[in-house]
Amino acid sequence: MCAKLTLMRDWPQACWQHWGWLMRKLVFLAILALSAPAAAQQMGAPMPAVVVAAVESGDLANTVSFNGRLKADQAVDLRARVSGTLREMRFAPGDTVAAGDVLFVLDSDLARAAVQEAQGALLGAEAARDLARLERDRIAQLVARETAAQAQLDQAQASLRRSEGDVLRLQAGVDRARLNLAYAEVVAPFAGRIGAPSVDVGAFVGPETGALARLIKLDPIHVEFSVSTAVLRSYWAARAVGTAGAVGSVTLGLADGRTHTGVGMIDFVDAAVNANTDSVALRARFDNPNGTLLDGELVRVGLRTTPPQPVLHIPQRAVLRDIQGAFVLVVDAQGRVAQQRVDVARIQDGRAVISEGLTEGMRVITEGANKARPGMQVDAALEGGL
Repeated sequence: MCAKLTLMRDWPQACWQHWGWLMRKLVFLAILALSAPAAAQQMGAPMPAVVVAAVESGDLANTVSFNGRLKADQAVDLRARVSGTLREMRFAPGDTVAAGDVLFVLDSDLARAAVQEAQGALLGAEAARDLARLERDRIAQLVARETAAQAQLDQAQASLRRSEGDVLRLQAGVDRARLNLAYAEVVAPFAGRIGAPSVDVGAFVGPETGALARLIKLDPIHVEFSVSTAVLRSYWAARAVGTAGAVGSVTLGLADGRTHTGVGMIDFVDAAVNANTDSVALRARFDNPNGTLLDGELVRVGLRTTPPQPVLHIPQRAVLRDIQGAFVLVVDAQGRVAQQRVDVARIQDGRAVISEGLTEGMRVITEGANKARPGMQVDAALEGGL
């Protein structure tokens, strides 16, 4: 159009009118695009679906988290102390057994025969001893009547002592044979849970076979972890003023995200600092009557340095950040979204402790924040379906 107007005397004014018309059209299209979502909502289009959580007020303690590993109170490899054919296994893998329960039974015929043989040899030695004692006493009477020489008495006394020594030696042989017979039964040295056997019934086993099975005592169980010296001293300071203690100051976070309900008690603090990591090894004891905590399991250990205090908190994932800081998207009773700046005091167990910006009962978006904008109306579902 401007090209056609180049021959006209008012060409500059016409061009400016044309460009002004184009600019007005572009502004109109921009306004139309911005108002499209609201217009779509007014025309019955579905509102964006989001999940919200209520701002809660509750007691949270200041806790520092570390990686830790569970360690059984006792664990042993059960081994055969004598050689023989395995005749019985009196357990199923994974059973809980009591102290003294017979777990493996080996062929004991040879061991029983060895006991009888040793007992027979002992009886013969005891008879020889008794005869030597009688002979010593008879010669002693003759010496007293001066009808026998002292040398005969000395010889009789020596024979008696030799016979008594034979009795002691053979008595030890009987005890050893009885022990070997007892070793034909492998018993549980303590109560615990037994694992899968490494051999089958009918196999020939002995001391060289290695572990027949592993027995683990899971109740109680310990968690071992290391903390920095700064955290340890903060904990000691809290204990000194009574805001922390040996009992109840340790929590366990499990692999599925749950927190173990049991109460832990710190029962060991190492006397030396690891120079490479500037950390100190600690150990805490947990009751584990159901055996739900397993030996060697990796856990998240929380060490509380302050008692629980009432604070406002929300799920950590609800907190968003931009160049100006932290904020959340709040949904009112009508489903309208608004941006709210917040101050986050700390993150605790997946919860953000809010020191300023929110009040109890307000609803913040935890899922679907990317679909929501301030001023929009959303379809908000409460987290957990409540």
